[in-house]
Amino acid sequence: MKKFFSELSTPKKLALVAFILGLIAVFAGSPYVGSTITVNAKDLALTTVKNSDKVNVLELADWIIKEKSDYTLVDLRDEKEFSEYFLPTAVNIPLETLPVSDLLRNQKIILYADDDLKAAQGWFILKSKDYKGVYILDGGLEKWKDEVLFPRLAADATPEQIALFEKRKEICKFFGGVPQTGGTETVDRKIQLPTPQVTTQPNVTKTKKKKREGC
Repeated sequence: MKKFFSELSTPKKLALVAFILGLIAVFAGSPYVGSTITVNAKDLALTTVKNSDKVNVLELADWIIKEKSDYTLVDLRDEKEFSEYFLPTAVNIPLETLPVSDLLRNQKIILYADDDLKAAQGWFILKSKDYKGVYILDGGLEKWKDEVLFPRLAADATPEQIALFEKRKEICKFFGGVPQTGGTETVDRKIQLPTPQVTTQPNVTKTKKKKREGC
């Protein structure tokens, strides 16, 4: 069944999921049908999302650093979780309020939560409402911690891995993270509100124009 579902096109997957959820709603309200059908709607939504509909955490980090503004980053967690930590530039739209949000259909929208499950649900909701440019942050906040905030260098790292780690360290420091090496203890991964460094612009000395004398 899983193989059959994965081979379907996205429109057919959405239609099938909608049909199954509709059947569940009908049966759930019927006093004549017992609890004989078990469907994991979260897993169905997650299976529907293709790799092309995902954004890598390092790619997003690069966009934030470069101050790209051609997308809307949406945090689907509740307000309390959002107040404790959120990704820079993100707006908070809890999943249950997503269907009535003010997001525009022509926006490029990136959804994230702690992991992929809730983001996949949000992706399915918006896709079913004919939103075109919808993506999920691959791995969510957990992967953001692993690869952006707390990248780790193995004790037996190769020269190539060391060079890559040096680049990751700069990204990590920008977002207030702590790079780790194989010989050190893992730091407390309880993260604070984001405090990215402000990139300094080169000083430009403006030359004042001299006033013309006379007429």
